[in-house]
Amino acid sequence: MAVTIADITKLRKMTGAGMMDCKKALEESNSDFERAIEIIRKRGQAIAAKREDREAAEGCVLATYKEGYAAIVALKCETDFVAQNKDFIALTQKILDAAMENKPADMEALKALKIEGRTIAERITDQSGITGEKMELGYFDFLSAASTIFYVHPGNKLATIVGFNKPNVEYQVARDVAMQVAAMNPVSVRPEEVPANIIAKELEIARDKAREAGKPENLLDRIAQGSLQKYYKEFTLLQQEFVKNPKQSIEQYLKAQDKDLTVTEFRRFTLNAE
Repeated sequence: MAVTIADITKLRKMTGAGMMDCKKALEESNSDFERAIEIIRKRGQAIAAKREDREAAEGCVLATYKEGYAAIVALKCETDFVAQNKDFIALTQKILDAAMENKPADMEALKALKIEGRTIAERITDQSGITGEKMELGYFDFLSAASTIFYVHPGNKLATIVGFNKPNVEYQVARDVAMQVAAMNPVSVRPEEVPANIIAKELEIARDKAREAGKPENLLDRIAQGSLQKYYKEFTLLQQEFVKNPKQSIEQYLKAQDKDLTVTEFRRFTLNAE
């Protein structure tokens, strides 16, 4: 049975595969669409297995929020060419939409969710067969709060989500904080939330620098504590200088809007080297 352009177009719409891949699958299956789809999916599985050891360093990072819930997902691939493809971005958006609708507990639960009858893990494998590149779900996280906001930096390589302790936070105020997280990459919201291993490392570095500078041993701890306070101002969100107005800290900026307003938590993910 001759393969028609109409059949090729129909299969392409069903699978997203290239015209030649659809033509070959239809020829191999004698124009049986179910078999042709299975052939294309097996090709995706074969490509995914073959490229398992490749590095997927590029991709698409998206985020959104709704009714006190916000999430980030990152779908990774090998090249920026594929990352900028509209179908790849659309798949990332579908995965994010599924996360927002179902609120999975973790990445494995997200992979198990179904989009149009196929699990997300299967969809990613299918897409790998279409592009010929390794693909993987590289990141998923979420937060819940009285108010939430998201920010996606142009290019879809960096995204942040932020939660606040009060509802109905003014959009621009919330977005300013989300952009601050993107630009300044804080370690935590406040000093007491900085991980203990980071504090220990910063104190050790400060003591070593002071010792190399010839400072007396009995002053090293005091000097290290002073350096730690500087670290907090640079790397904890509420103490950071507000990018739009360095005369204010983020905490002061929020209190200028509402004396009780603060950030509860944030997430940040980027594909960029930092």
